[in-house]
This record gives sequence, structure tokens and C-alpha cells, in this order.
Amino acid sequence: MMEITHGTPLQPGRRLLRAAALLAGLLHAGSAALANEAPCPRIVSQSPYITHTLQWLGLEHCIVGVSRYDRLERPRTGGVMDPDGEAIAALAPELLLTSGWTDANRWQAAAPPGARALRLPGFGAMGEIETNLQRIGEAAGLADAGARAEAFAKAWRAAAAEVGGQGRALVVSACEAAPYSFGPNSYIYDLFATAGFDMVETHERIRHLKTGEPYPDLDTLINALSPDWLFVLARADVPQCAMLQARTDVTVIGLDGAPFFHPAPILLEGLRQLAGQRGRWQARPPR
Repeated sequence: MMEITHGTPLQPGRRLLRAAALLAGLLHAGSAALANEAPCPRIVSQSPYITHTLQWLGLEHCIVGVSRYDRLERPRTGGVMDPDGEAIAALAPELLLTSGWTDANRWQAAAPPGARALRLPGFGAMGEIETNLQRIGEAAGLADAGARAEAFAKAWRAAAAEVGGQGRALVVSACEAAPYSFGPNSYIYDLFATAGFDMVETHERIRHLKTGEPYPDLDTLINALSPDWLFVLARADVPQCAMLQARTDVTVIGLDGAPFFHPAPILLEGLRQLAGQRGRWQARPPR
């Protein structure tokens, strides 16, 4: 089994103290920014993960419009693939932020005269999230944008080390309906690998499990990849998950998917949730 190491290991207690100190500092910085509501540009956030990033940076009060997929109560500005130029112009934004999935020409066309329009990646690796924090912070005029990005980089790595993962792992979106798994060049794969797991998926980014594909269902994929752990980013007590565990040697571990489905600092919550399960792999030596 591949062993993943990340520098000199810290004792669990010291890792926990370091992670707690980093997180406390980040939370304090964010709350202070919200309390002061420093001047900032009028921002349109065209993807929920960008909204999460702006909130973490203390810039929620700067958001004047969001996409139709967002839960934040703001005027709607269309979708990631189909931004609504008229709705955006009506909000007179100064800064437009969207996913790398948005067509570049279409996004520039949606920007009112004088507004800055940025496209941000994030789904390929955790490093992209760090870069996004700095780019967004700088575009919004935060003097300490680089320091905040560096603080997040240290915090998520410390939280990942606290997980202490062991064994072969496969991460999927769900057990039923139309599940998909996370492979190399996806931030979920990167996150779990850094947390210590030997990731078994080989398909780039996301593998959709459906009829007509090489692996039409989870049963087939599990039999081919032989993971020790199947992490399900949804409820794991649905009948299909229970059937998988009963028929194979894999242990199904359900996680609340909400903190995992956004390439943004909310992933720190996901790592804390994951660390809460570490007793399972600590009690079961890797094969």
C-alpha cells in the first residue's frame, strides 16, 4: 500500500493544538472583517463555492448578486453556464467572480463597462482553493489577502494530518440514483490523499456510474478497486449503502456532503467531520 507522508509528523495532541490555534485566528479575522464591514467593491458571485469563499474572507456584505444555485438571499444573476447580462448590469457591480466552467467570452460580455470579471478554478486541487483566496482577496482590496490564503493552507493541512487516514479509500457522491466517484485531479481526491488515505480511483476527476459506462454501478466499481473504506458524501443509511456493506468487505462511512461539495474553506468543517471517524481506521490495520 502506498504510504503518504507530509513532513515530520507531529504528536496528535500537538497537531490538534496547532490546528485549533490556526482556526481560531482565521475565525477571529473573519468575524472582525464582518463587524467592521470595510469598504469593498460591489460583487456578483456566480457560483456557490465563490460565495462560501467570500463569506470566509468576511466579504459577504459586498455581494450584490448571486447565481440561481446559491442559498444566499440576493438578486439572481443566471447560472454558471448562462449568466444573465441584463440582471448583472442592473446591479451595477464592480467585480464579477465565476467558475472556470463559464465561457470566458460570455463572462466578459456580461460585465458592465468598468467592471472587472474573473474566472476562478478550484475543482482540480486544494492548491487552487488557496490561490482563489488570494486572487479574490486582492481583487476586493484586502491588504492581507496573501496572509489569509497562507493561513488557510496551513489550517487545512493541519486538519488533514489530524485525520490520520489509513487504508485504501474510494469516495463517492452517493450510493443510489446516479452516483459518481472522485479521482486524480479533483480536490476531493487531493483532500483525502493528504489526509493519509491510499486513494484507489484511477479515473481523472469524476467517474459517472451509469448504464453504458465501463462501471455501470457501485458494486462493479468496488469489486474492481477493492477499497477498505467507501466514503459516501451523503446519508449512508439508505438501503443501497447497507446492501453494499453486507455483500463486500468494504466499510461504508457516511459523511454530510454539504462541507465537501464546495471547493472553498468550508472544507475545514468536512475535515473535522472526517477526523471524528478516525477511530475506525486506527482500530483496523491497513491490508
